[in-house]
Amino acid sequence: MSERSPANFERPLVTVDVAIFRALDGRLQVLLVRRGSGSDEPFPGHWAMPGGFVDVSCDASLEACALRKLREKTGVSTPYLEQLGSWGDARRDPRGWSATHAYFALVPVDELDVPHAEANAADADWHDVEGDGIREPLAFDHARILAAALERLRSKVEYTSLPAFLLPKEFTLSELQKAYELLLGRALEKSAFRTRILSTDLIVPVSRLREGPNRPAQLYRLRSRKTPIYFQRALSRPD
Repeated sequence: MSERSPANFERPLVTVDVAIFRALDGRLQVLLVRRGSGSDEPFPGHWAMPGGFVDVSCDASLEACALRKLREKTGVSTPYLEQLGSWGDARRDPRGWSATHAYFALVPVDELDVPHAEANAADADWHDVEGDGIREPLAFDHARILAAALERLRSKVEYTSLPAFLLPKEFTLSELQKAYELLLGRALEKSAFRTRILSTDLIVPVSRLREGPNRPAQLYRLRSRKTPIYFQRALSRPD
């Protein structure tokens, strides 16, 4: 056997973790699971991002593992999933040298209300995002990964259609503007926003109106929910 054969190297633990976001009542929330309290559990009782070990018997790729974990933890298939990065060292998991490949997902609030707790978790719940994280301490290095996910998401808001993936399949322009403002953390001028959005190839009207206390509002849908659309100019740039 060659000295450099893979069999001569101890294999690290390999996991996938997913930061799952939704928008509810003007708040950005992230889905977390509470780890079990068993004596053999790392970080017992701590909140953590949903995830788990790569299963080579059924996961053809890291993305396949992320999608499987998302379905197992939420019961839905996200309209948007993006690879965030990889973290690994000898200290992040007390069970041994560990590497995790992190993703972030955006889920419409109407498709996911009651989350599913994973097999080794005591609970699963939504937590309000405050700044670059949440108030509770997180297991492993998940606080650092969550901060990276929020930075990536917010950095792409001004020039992509990502906020629309937080909305139901049909939405009004006001709801779309609120989603952008939530992630940007600031207000947008109404007429300028609508002019910019309607000038893109982002949305198309549907043959229904949203009834309410005021006059009915036109409903729209994304032209494509498979991939985000990139704007030629950022929202903050003048036409």
